[in-house]
Amino acid sequence: MDATTFDPAAGREFIDRVLVLGHHSDSDAHYTRTYLTPAHQAAARQIAEWMRAAGMPVRVDATGSVIGRYDAAAPGRPTLLMGSHFDSVRNGGKYDGVLGILVPIACVAALSRRGERLPVAVEIAAFSDEEGARFQTSFLASRALVEGSASLAPLLERRDADGVTLAQAMRDAGLDPARADGDRIDPATLAAYVEVHIEQGPVLLDAGRALGVVTSIAAGTRHLLKVKGEAGHAGTVPMAMRRDALAAAAEMVLAFEERAAAAPPLVATVGILKVRDGTGNVIPGEVEFTADVRAPDGATLAAGREAMFAACHEIAKRRGVALEIAKKHEVESAPCAARLQDQLAAAIERVVPGEAAMRLPSGAGHDAMILAKVTEVGMMFVRCGAGGVSHNPANVFLMRGVEGEAVVRLHAPQPIEEMRADGAPVTHLIGEGDADFALPPRDAPATAQWTQDVLDGKVRAPAALAREVTLIVEHCRTAANAGRPGLKLVSSNALLSKP
Repeated sequence: MDATTFDPAAGREFIDRVLVLGHHSDSDAHYTRTYLTPAHQAAARQIAEWMRAAGMPVRVDATGSVIGRYDAAAPGRPTLLMGSHFDSVRNGGKYDGVLGILVPIACVAALSRRGERLPVAVEIAAFSDEEGARFQTSFLASRALVEGSASLAPLLERRDADGVTLAQAMRDAGLDPARADGDRIDPATLAAYVEVHIEQGPVLLDAGRALGVVTSIAAGTRHLLKVKGEAGHAGTVPMAMRRDALAAAAEMVLAFEERAAAAPPLVATVGILKVRDGTGNVIPGEVEFTADVRAPDGATLAAGREAMFAACHEIAKRRGVALEIAKKHEVESAPCAARLQDQLAAAIERVVPGEAAMRLPSGAGHDAMILAKVTEVGMMFVRCGAGGVSHNPANVFLMRGVEGEAVVRLHAPQPIEEMRADGAPVTHLIGEGDADFALPPRDAPATAQWTQDVLDGKVRAPAALAREVTLIVEHCRTAANAGRPGLKLVSSNALLSKP
């Protein structure tokens, strides 16, 4: 497909579709879409509708993934699989995952309108569960596509926060886990798997690049650590005699942070910490927390993780508490195929001539690393705004050539009053419009003033839009303090009409 003749209306349609999917949220207050909730199932139906409109027959597999197919020019040709996930983390960003679904749908729609078929068939997989936020089941959907019921069976009795098992949730949604083997993909039919995703970091933004080629995806593990001490009265047990599970866990959390900081590019994150029967006047007797550790390769990951665990065991012994460690998730690092890297780089260089495409590794996990077990994989990153923040409601993406609207740049070192337009053809979506409220104008300097008026409370913007403007500006300032370029806000047609 020639990028120079691509209809810019497709970019506006893409933005509108992100808005529509953003409405399908488990929460009225923020964007959250977890596996098989009503909002999740509504999003699946919407994606299927768009696939059909693009000229693809659609099937839904045993885990609820939505898969559209566009046949090749000749029968029996291999299949280029593309896609990403449409579930989200809690209070996340609208572009995470859905970018890799909507972009190939738009491409297939353009092919279909022209009556053009490719030498390969194209399948687009909208994976139902990658984040695993509801049942702690990362990559559930892509694993099932590759491995079948062997990957599902150990997970079916996991429960969500309301006590619902994964098996029950699947049955309630009309899904049958027993179908997973029949829905497995045949690796012999695949040409490759290619995924488009937001970068989820600041590298492209800092380099002033719109797009990048992924070289590899980091290895990662996630463990649950349980610390068991002894509960006691907060006022009667002397400090030297305490076996405080929370104090021990807190020291362990710092041990993860300190050892990762001392051994880059190793990274470690504690995202959940729970105090059992926590009460303000009771010494905590039991605590559990998660530890997510990642590295570019398995050897670095293993060495770093074992050093962290050794430190935790030393802390437990010194403080007189018991420590249990259970592995909950593990993925190996996945290199992207050199030939696909080169093809993606060539495509980017045709769109952005004059410089070699930037290549970078991914520290985040993606469905591509599961597909890498059975076929060659390639990934293209699209830059994020707001300092590169991701898994966060301030997440935005910035892409050249989607719309030729005026752009307002909020250069982080400058106060808001000094925002100026630079005329670059960039599009950014910050919320849905409503005709009863004040909306961003098309004129870039006026948009700057509108943004300031929203922050000052002088104009009444839609609640979601005003909230996101405030969040994004706050993250832009944070990025400035970290020495990184800030946010780019734009005026878009999508903001000037009802979704």
